[in-house]
Parts: sequence; structure tokens; C-alpha cells
Amino acid sequence: MGAEVTSKSFSREQRTRYRARLLENLDRFAGFLGTADFADSASIGVELELNLTNDDFTPALRNTSVLEQIADPAFQTEMGAFNIEMNHPALSIRGEGLMELEESLRRQLNRADELAAKAEANILMVGILPTLTPAVFDGDAWISSGARYAALNTSVLQARGEDVHLSLHGIETLTQYAANIAPEAACTSLQLHLEVSPADFAPAWNAAQLIAGPQVALAANSPIFMERILWQETRIELFKQAIDTRPPEMRNQGVRPRVWFGERWITSMFDLFEENVRYFPALLPEVSATTSGSTQSGAPLLPELRLHNGTVYRWNRPIYDPGTDTPNLRLENRALPAGPTVLDVTANAAFFYGLVHTLRTADRPLWTRMAFKTATDNFLACSRLGLDAAVYWPGIGDIPVAELVVRHLVPMAADGLRDLGVEDACIARYLGVIGERARSEQNGASWQVAMLGKLEAAGFDRTTALTEMTRRYWRHMHSNEPVHLWTLD
Repeated sequence: MGAEVTSKSFSREQRTRYRARLLENLDRFAGFLGTADFADSASIGVELELNLTNDDFTPALRNTSVLEQIADPAFQTEMGAFNIEMNHPALSIRGEGLMELEESLRRQLNRADELAAKAEANILMVGILPTLTPAVFDGDAWISSGARYAALNTSVLQARGEDVHLSLHGIETLTQYAANIAPEAACTSLQLHLEVSPADFAPAWNAAQLIAGPQVALAANSPIFMERILWQETRIELFKQAIDTRPPEMRNQGVRPRVWFGERWITSMFDLFEENVRYFPALLPEVSATTSGSTQSGAPLLPELRLHNGTVYRWNRPIYDPGTDTPNLRLENRALPAGPTVLDVTANAAFFYGLVHTLRTADRPLWTRMAFKTATDNFLACSRLGLDAAVYWPGIGDIPVAELVVRHLVPMAADGLRDLGVEDACIARYLGVIGERARSEQNGASWQVAMLGKLEAAGFDRTTALTEMTRRYWRHMHSNEPVHLWTLD
């Protein structure tokens, strides 16, 4: 999804050719999707975006140096020069797969952290780095090298025709203009991949949309941006505004944002790709050198369609991968922030995979009993309020999200994991963390806000308190003690 491009700007001729090629790709994909054999291993995968900090926990703008030290292709750049991304290889969830994932993540991150120290940087897993200030985004030092990032920045600003306007209202308020899309780089996430068949994709996507609200409430870990306390998961609204190609007039006309929850339940994966082409102008209209390339297995490469899909930022995104031997289809869940610990990350993954499996295989799908707009409202309420939110749930009505998780969703996730062949000990370990987090109503976001409040009450000013809070967060992160057990000391 992060394929490089060769140009930083594009001509009208390139855009015209790209549109034609995109429509050709879409037609080829429609035919291929209905006839081809796809991989059906139901494997899972994880991408984890990470922040780099100096010893004083300010952003370390040197991901190139850090990646040179790590020297592992699993670690790549992200848009911000203070970000890197780790891509974990796919694995099976069966048996002790989740335990293997936790141990592998911890091992890779510990190694990366040791090597990053040689570049005088620390690695921090958090949805938004609390110590970010406007000065970080002055000039061009904030952006990673590479034509793709520069082209994306240029294309978004050209489409808007003006600076990026941020208007965030939570516990506190932030209103400011940005001369670039740098605030997007503040948003670091956990991305969960699930391989599915064409027939299974629509119910899996619908299930993921249905649970997005409770999922974000549990995992919220981004309450602070530019020294303001905003949403529990500020990353959701910040990402939407930072990369919004619509000037106010287009928003008022109801033009869809590129960071999009969606607007309807679907019946096929093709629905999402078709919406992408119908609703969203190309941001990176680079035409491939080949018109009808395929893999050795005959799977079409569809480079324009795949590149375009990577610039429509759905919280649950469809992925088509032509592969080498066998093509595969994946659901990419993008709603969660990074962190706080490897154990919490693995627990969040277990909750998602188990719950999606139970919901997508049900005889009477729950989403048939809930309006899509209600799922959207749940998602936004949980992003704002975290575990203090109330949601609507089919067959129950309005219910506090923490109660919904403990009484209904954790048992459903456990059933799903058992059906997937997960060992009982893994289910108990990871869903136990989820249940206790909901009962305590302490996630990463609520801990950050409470810790900040305690420090300020002790006389720290906001900037100093944020630095000290981040230092304590970093210490707890390395303990791997789940966030619901973190104390305010």
C-alpha cells in the first residue's frame, strides 16, 4: 500500500491517462474476482507504526539513521521523519499462534530498540506522541525522504487549494492552520490483517465495521495533540482533517472525505473498490509501464487500482495482493492506535479476530439489525469518549460500552477464537486482558490524561508535565504490564 512513485507532481495528461487505466483495472478486477482461486489459509498479519524520540522524549527526526542501524526489511519508513513501521510476517492464529505473535513482536521490538539507541533514538508505541509541538512541523525536516510522501503532500494541498485547517474539540480545543499535511504523520497505528476468500470478505468487513466503536473505545491511546487534551482517540479525527482534500465548500456539499468510515453495509469486496474509483480523484496518478501485467499464476497486477486504493483511507480497507504463486484478499483493520504494550497489542488483535469470526459466521448477522449510520455514530462516540462512551447494540439498545464488552463481546470473541482453533490458555490470557481493561475503564488514553492531571496538580507546567508523563509511559511500556494495571506513580 506504500508503493513508491517516481514523480512529485503530475500533469493533466498523466491524470487523464491514469483515469482511463484505473477504469480498465476495475473491469479486470471484477472479472478476476468472480472466477479466480484465492489463497484460503485465513492467516493473520500485523503492521505496527512507531514513534522515535530523543532522550528527553521530544521527536527524533532521523528515521533514516535508525533504519540503517536496524537493517531489517521488516522495518520501513512512514511519512514522518520521527516514525518507522514494522511489518510482521503472516502467521496462523491456530493453536498458540497468538502467543507466537506476542513473543515475536517483543523480540523484534527489543532488537530494534537496542539498535535505534546507536542512532541516539528511543522507540515508543503510542497513538500520538504527547510531546509534539508546532515547531516540529516547521520547514521540511519533518517529512521522510521519498517521492511518494512529497507527492502526497503536494497533491492534497493542490486539491484543497489552501492550508490544512485543524479544528478539534474535546476536553480542550485546538484550532490552527498547517502549511502541509504534517499532522497526519502524528497518527501512528496498529493495523491488523485478515486473509479471507471473496465470499467471506463482505461479512468480515461488515462485522469489522460493526465492532469498530467498541474496538476503539477499548484501545484508545491518543488523547493529546499539540499539548491539548482532545478526544480519547484524537487520531481518528486528526487523520481525517490532516489529509482532507476538501475545501469547506466541498464539505458543505457532502463530498466524501478520503479518511472514510463508509456509508453502507456491503455485499461484495468489489463494492469498495468501485466506490474508490467512483468517488475519489487520484492523488498519485502514476501510470504503470505495463497495461495488462500478470503474475506467473495469471493474477492481474492492477497497479493503478492498488495504488489508488492506498490513497483512500478507510478504517477497514480492502486489500488485493496478486502474490507470486496464489493471489490473496485481505481485510486491513486500521482503526487502532499503537501501544501501549506488546501484551495489550496482542490482546487487541485477539479480540478483533475472535469477534469478527463469530459475527461473520452467524446465521443471522447482527448488522442486518442495525442501521449503518448507527455504527458510524458508535465509532465517533467511542473515539471521543473511549470507555466512558455508550453505544447502541442490536437486541440490547443503548448500553455503556465497557459493560457491552464485558458481558457480551468478550464471550463472543472467546467463541470465535475457539472455533478458529486457538488454545484455551491463549484465549484466557488475551481476552482476560481485554475484560480487565474494560472493567477498570483504564486504557492508554485514560492513563495519560490522569497522569498528566496529577503532574499538573503537583505544580508542573503543561510542557514539563507532558515530558514527565511520556517518560513514565515509556517505563511502563517496557515493563509489558498491561495498561489496566498501570499506576499513577
